[in-house]
Amino acid sequence: MLFKKSLNTFGSYLVLMGKTFARPERMRNFFKQYVKELSQLGVDSIGIVLLISFFIGAVICIQIKLNIQSPWMPRFVTGYTTREIMLLEFSSSIMCLILAGKVGSNIASELGTMRVTQQIDALEIMGVNSASFLILPKITALVTMIPFLVTFSIAAGIIGAYATAWLGGVIKAEDLTYGLQYEFTEWFVWCGIIKSLFFAFIISSVSSFYGYSVEGGSIEVGKASTNAVVHSSILILFSDLILTQLLTK
Repeated sequence: MLFKKSLNTFGSYLVLMGKTFARPERMRNFFKQYVKELSQLGVDSIGIVLLISFFIGAVICIQIKLNIQSPWMPRFVTGYTTREIMLLEFSSSIMCLILAGKVGSNIASELGTMRVTQQIDALEIMGVNSASFLILPKITALVTMIPFLVTFSIAAGIIGAYATAWLGGVIKAEDLTYGLQYEFTEWFVWCGIIKSLFFAFIISSVSSFYGYSVEGGSIEVGKASTNAVVHSSILILFSDLILTQLLTK
């Protein structure tokens, strides 16, 4: 029974994505919505990304220094480990899990409210492809903004690590700098960006599906928002496992 329900949900998702990626009927309206979503989904998320990344970078640096580094290890290990964690996992995977909660619930609740107030039905009656009109700008906007958010996250995490050196005295700044530069692999930055592009699509498309498919009243909108966050997070973790294996071979 569960398998059949999951298969039906997946089929409905594919049908909706087929409608979504149809060519916009009016490009001017599409770009207007696209710019709006860039601001709402991307620019408005910069603050929380910077704040969380700054403190996570600082905490990682402190934890590595206090719990892992020993007199038997080089002093730059703390900086090296902090960099690898920020590049390979936190700034792409963990940050996208956080954005799934903020952005995903926003998308699902917005579309769900439009569904229960019959705004989507009104668009359909007017002959507008509501899926393409409402969902496509959200997907393209989040996929566009996510590389910038990842870059900001990496930078904020490194600044947070330096804050522990300058303000906390946990590690010398020169040791941290050497560790951050030690055997730097540019490909790891691209790995984070590539993974985040997949995660951005998952967040925007899955959240849009649950919001767009709401049936009922305001209670169902809340359930759709919760389902969007939960299923987006599960798919992000699953795809992270596969993408990490493929990109870091």
